[in-house]
Amino acid sequence: MSPVSESTADLLGLCRTGSHAAREQLMRRFLPILRNWARGRLPQHARENAATDDLVQLTLVRALSHLDDFVPEREGAFLAFLRTIFLNQLRDEMRRVGRAPDRAPLDDIGTLAGSGSPLESAVGEQALKAYEAALAELPALDREAVLMRLEFGYEYAEIAIDLGLPSANAARMRISRAIEQLAEIIDVEQLRT
Repeated sequence: MSPVSESTADLLGLCRTGSHAAREQLMRRFLPILRNWARGRLPQHARENAATDDLVQLTLVRALSHLDDFVPEREGAFLAFLRTIFLNQLRDEMRRVGRAPDRAPLDDIGTLAGSGSPLESAVGEQALKAYEAALAELPALDREAVLMRLEFGYEYAEIAIDLGLPSANAARMRISRAIEQLAEIIDVEQLRT
């Protein structure tokens, strides 16, 4: 990631006043980040009707159209906002594809070719739901730090700058503690079920 002249919060403020240049700069800044993060999240059988790039672009358009619903607390908050919108778009697309007749090839036992067993699918979905639920329980700053590092691949120094932390080491320590907390929350939830 290269240094930028204006913060995301500044650009969002300019977008709210109708600046097309700020809107374009936000699109250029976040399109590659979101595209890289979203790659592979749309299952293969759903890609016939919608490409991941389409969902990414729609996510950015929707985010910029709903700026009144977003309060920029820190730089990382906008990434969390984009992630939420993208995941909602993805869920909508999966529901839509689920209602359509399945055209994917079947293997010898009648399951989708390459889709894994129902147990594998359920365990993966269950783990994702547990992660999402645990992530929602973290304080906002910790959640944003974890998302920036684990999901968007930001370096610790970038996270420190974006979240107003004193150093890259402070960002690393915050993320390590947040990941430990995530694991504890997931373990507690698994014990309840």
